[in-house]
Amino acid sequence: MANNNRTDENIELIRGDPKRAIRKLSVPTMMSMLILMIYNLADSLWVAGLGAEALAAVGFITPVFFIIINVGNGIGAGANSLIARAIGAENKELADNAAVHTLLLSIILSIIVPMILIPFMEPLLNIMGAGSSTQLGIEYGTIMFGFTFFFVLSGVLQSLLRAEGDVKRAMNATIVTSVLNIILDPIFIYPMGWGVSGAAWATVLSVAVSCVIMGWWIWGKKDTYLTVTRKAFEYKNYILKEIAVVAIPNMTEGITFSVMIIFINMMLTIAAGTTAVAVYTSAARINQLAMIPLMGIGTAMLTVAGAAFGQRDYDKLEEAHSYSIKFGYMISIVLIFIMFFGSDYIALLFAYSDQSASLAPMISSVLKILCFFLLAIPAGMMSAMVFQGVGKGFTSLAITVFRALIIELLLAYFLGLVLGFGEAGIYSGMVLAAAIGSVIAYIWCKLYIRGLKKNSNDS
Repeated sequence: MANNNRTDENIELIRGDPKRAIRKLSVPTMMSMLILMIYNLADSLWVAGLGAEALAAVGFITPVFFIIINVGNGIGAGANSLIARAIGAENKELADNAAVHTLLLSIILSIIVPMILIPFMEPLLNIMGAGSSTQLGIEYGTIMFGFTFFFVLSGVLQSLLRAEGDVKRAMNATIVTSVLNIILDPIFIYPMGWGVSGAAWATVLSVAVSCVIMGWWIWGKKDTYLTVTRKAFEYKNYILKEIAVVAIPNMTEGITFSVMIIFINMMLTIAAGTTAVAVYTSAARINQLAMIPLMGIGTAMLTVAGAAFGQRDYDKLEEAHSYSIKFGYMISIVLIFIMFFGSDYIALLFAYSDQSASLAPMISSVLKILCFFLLAIPAGMMSAMVFQGVGKGFTSLAITVFRALIIELLLAYFLGLVLGFGEAGIYSGMVLAAAIGSVIAYIWCKLYIRGLKKNSNDS
């Protein structure tokens, strides 16, 4: 490992002032996620020109594909948590060994996941009610699922960089992915005549290139804090366990959200047909784009929480938790204002062709409801990241499952289908459930930190 000033500054940052660390780490992460979402959005924007059926096909595949993304992100979160704690405790040997364990685990899972998903793709699409969009969904999904390795590896390598505070290069890798995807999307979809398959191939190729670039930084230039080599590897059960106690809940949380979206799509199909799924796919992409600043703060919070916990500085942990929530609410208020009053203009992004023009007013109406998600989630998201950062991933999972699979689906079903409010009722139930879940997570986290401080003072 070539030691350098940048590496030293990164390590000093995550061990230092939590407010400064959250600001410095979150902004590049926000930019990275923003760019990532733009390239994801590019698929929907270009596919929208093929008509509502093609857009619905992507919408039906998206929550299933997120399962793959969540595998990479889950393993990465587990590694981030353990490596940040090791850095906080100044244990580089553990940090390096954890990084190698993480890489091997990602390779194994990237082989297993597509073997499970691909054979069941058609029946799953039929269960979701894809109807006439099924064949297009299979075309898009087979390519995306078949190259799971690159998506999982990309998420893991970025997490390793973020764990050591190197958020700028993680961002640069995402920029390369996004720019390449945005360039290739229209070429593969239209001039090449590949349709939805073209969108999938553009995404796969773009992510593969980013993996090569990050691999060069880690194994070619060798200028990262982490030394990810065979020499650094010594199999330890407890390392896998420490990664798993965050990775499994994190993956399950992501899968939980994917399952929730599948059920939401089914409810929307019952309430208003497959067009409603196309509308929700578009509005949800915009809402996810707006949530990126919060996800950036949350990702920074995970690293800072892990380092503070490793240092056993629980005052710093509490300060970081409170600051991240305030920071999140400030951003959410501004974004809600923009989305609510600008929804008509934002919706036009998905209505540029004759085939999709009719979707614009429906997308605008959905955005006016879903934008309030941004006000409901900051306290809950930051609290969940604290639990993941300190290695309490199953606590974060319990909160997510209770909110998404119980409260959210029940309220969406009750307001949308039982009371007959249709699409508006489904979306309102989702927002209300997010607010309830946030309150529960916040109280739980405050009590947990209070307990840590009390035990520390008693000892």
